[in-house]
Order: sequence, then C-alpha cells, then structure tokens
Amino acid sequence: MTTTDERPATATPADLLRSTLRQYASGVTVITATGPAGPAGFTATSFTSVSLDPALVSFYVSATASSAPAVRAAEAFTVHVLRHGQRELATRFARSGIDRFAGTGWHTGPHGTPLLPGAAARLTARTVQITPVADHLLVVGEVVTADTDGGAPLVHHDGGYGGFAADPRG
Repeated sequence: MTTTDERPATATPADLLRSTLRQYASGVTVITATGPAGPAGFTATSFTSVSLDPALVSFYVSATASSAPAVRAAEAFTVHVLRHGQRELATRFARSGIDRFAGTGWHTGPHGTPLLPGAAARLTARTVQITPVADHLLVVGEVVTADTDGGAPLVHHDGGYGGFAADPRG
C-alpha cells in the first residue's frame, strides 16, 4: 500500500513531515546571539512574527545545536533576513564544526549581538521566553530595533536556495 503520492506506507511521520515541508518555500534568516563562549549564529527558516502589540517574533532552534547554549544565555538576538545574493552566508551558518563568523565582516551591535553586513532586513529582539518543545527550543523576543535595506529575498525550497519574482499581475 502507498500514500496518495506513491511513498511507501512504511514512511514514518517524521519522514512524511520532512518530505511535505520540503515543498513549503520559506525565507532564509541567520540568527545571531552572544553567549558565554562568544558569538553564535545559525541559519533558520523557522522565523515568524507572533504579535504586533507588543511587537514579538519567534524562531526554533534544536536543543542540541551548537548555538543553543548561546541562545539560552543571551539577553537578545538578531535576525538577519538574507537577500538573494547571500546563499554562501546561509550555507556557512548552516554548517557545523566551523567558525561561522570567519570572513563575514561582522561587528557587535548596541544590544551585544553580532551584526552581519548586507542583509535585506535585520531586527534585534530582547528574549522574553524560551520554551522546550519536543527536541527544539521555541524562542520568543520583543523587537527593540530594526532596519531594512530591501532587495530580493533568499528563499529555501526543496532542499535548495533560490530567489523570488513577484507576479506582475499582483
């Protein structure tokens, strides 16, 4: 027996979730924070707005990720919304076992978080809640500052990076 799209019936719920979400296009962000061991950062597509009043955003990070201790300890984090030409930066911050900040031209911002150059938009939030959810941490922050340079976004879909072109018909 197979599912409606011809996957074997033996696929686990995690397999089904993974293959389904590969079809969901999402923007790409790099989230940075500073913990006891220094700057940390990772690529995330799980970033979203929560509320406008107060201005809250959230993201998820694996509880076992190398950046998780910094996220837990940091008073603030910065979300960098990547532009189309920043595929290499997204790939670098998705890798483990390397110095993700090497050669990026980053600097420390006024809220103590690492700031990366060239993002289409950037916001810094004060951490207000960290909640364990299964094997991840849900992190909620209240926006304290933001800036936007604009530009075409970097998009993640089906395991790869691409761009976005607006439909001229609206």
